[in-house]
Amino acid sequence: MKFDLNKQNRKEILETAMDKLEYFYDNTKNFPTTPSIDVIKIREFVDKQDLKVGGDYRAAIDHVTTGLEKYSVHTPHPKYFGLYNPRSNYAGIISDLISAYYNPQLAAWSHAPFAVEVEAKLIKEFAGKFGYAPAQSDGVFATGGNEANQTAVLCALNNKYANYARDGLISVVKKPIIFCSEEAHHSVHKAAKTSGLGYDCVKSIPTDTNLKLDTILLEKEINTAYARDEDPLMIIGTAGTTGTGTVDDLARINEIAEKHNIWFHVDAAYGGAAMLSSNLKKQMSGIERSNSITFDAHKWMSVPMGASIFLTSDPQILDKTFNISTEYMPKDADELEIVDPFSHSIQWSRRFIGLKIYMSLLFYGWDGYDEIISNQAKMGDFLRKKLTDNGWTIMNKSYLPVICFSDEGYASDKNFTNVILERIYQKSQSWLSVYPVQNIRAFRVCISNYNTTEHELDELVSELNFERENYFG
Repeated sequence: MKFDLNKQNRKEILETAMDKLEYFYDNTKNFPTTPSIDVIKIREFVDKQDLKVGGDYRAAIDHVTTGLEKYSVHTPHPKYFGLYNPRSNYAGIISDLISAYYNPQLAAWSHAPFAVEVEAKLIKEFAGKFGYAPAQSDGVFATGGNEANQTAVLCALNNKYANYARDGLISVVKKPIIFCSEEAHHSVHKAAKTSGLGYDCVKSIPTDTNLKLDTILLEKEINTAYARDEDPLMIIGTAGTTGTGTVDDLARINEIAEKHNIWFHVDAAYGGAAMLSSNLKKQMSGIERSNSITFDAHKWMSVPMGASIFLTSDPQILDKTFNISTEYMPKDADELEIVDPFSHSIQWSRRFIGLKIYMSLLFYGWDGYDEIISNQAKMGDFLRKKLTDNGWTIMNKSYLPVICFSDEGYASDKNFTNVILERIYQKSQSWLSVYPVQNIRAFRVCISNYNTTEHELDELVSELNFERENYFG
């Protein structure tokens, strides 16, 4: 069997696929946001295909696209108000296709020098955007925020314990402690677990009335750790919590971290994109003084999954944490002033993650992102006012377009939010979520789609109003 198809076959396959893809891309808003969930039916749809001998490419493409159309929450939909999953821009989409064609291997510089240099340039560009000195910074692309946060924990360990890279946890005498908000992403706990520290080393600090990490309690817990003969390892501030879009007081956290000589990491997986907006970046004060940052471009830069970045203001820490000598890898990095990506990250073999961001910047520029992110924040302001005008109560205080809200008249009714949400899901016109805020199950809306306008938000509020009015019948 030949895996290489001839030019005519390839052309026909691309045309067949593009017809399907372009139809979906052009008509996304006409698809239901929420699929009909029937596990048996979905598994039957998958299992009915014969994988032994293969078959016609048209049938294969139709099978996959039909499956994705029928059995997916359509995150590119302008009325998907969910979990930081935006519509992909076309620059990002074509980038994934280009990358698959050339299939560059970014483990070593010599195998993909253009691709590695593109990612190196982007790291310096993002370092500057986040307030680091580009020439004195470092970073690496990651598959997701989970990997980036795990990288942060490993860097903090290697920064704290001189022999950690060689001896591991055996060299650690006192119990290391990671401090973060109780609203921090649970990838922090996973990073602690997979690094060998164990999630019991994570100290979750309660939030204040503004849902920010309580810095008074933070300092008390640090002093308590010292009193217990524990070893404060790192503090993680969050810039845009998953639930409420809250940005912790990064400047104050940094002061505490510097006072106690503790590694300060900012999980800006979502909110970091605010640094690209001339209107929003002032709200992120303090991030520029951190030791490291997690940023997910796939959350608010409208590029396909997954494209994350780990940045650090310590230019040596990634090398100290990940570099290892091998006999089989190319030795170009020993002779040239270059860095092999495998020596600076958890990954070894790696794809061209940065291309979807690079291509997007070539298409739209930093100015384009400033405009689109600022506009989405404006849509958030519009929705807050619209909800308030219609008798809904805003539960969170965030300048990012994440809005948690409820009806005070139903605050004690534990079924209200779930019933309304289930009815909205059944109609499949919108998708939003629920999040507990101050012990109240609030509706949660996030605006991350560049095609979401006041029109879609008006429709959403109308849906909510209708279901509220008909709650009892």
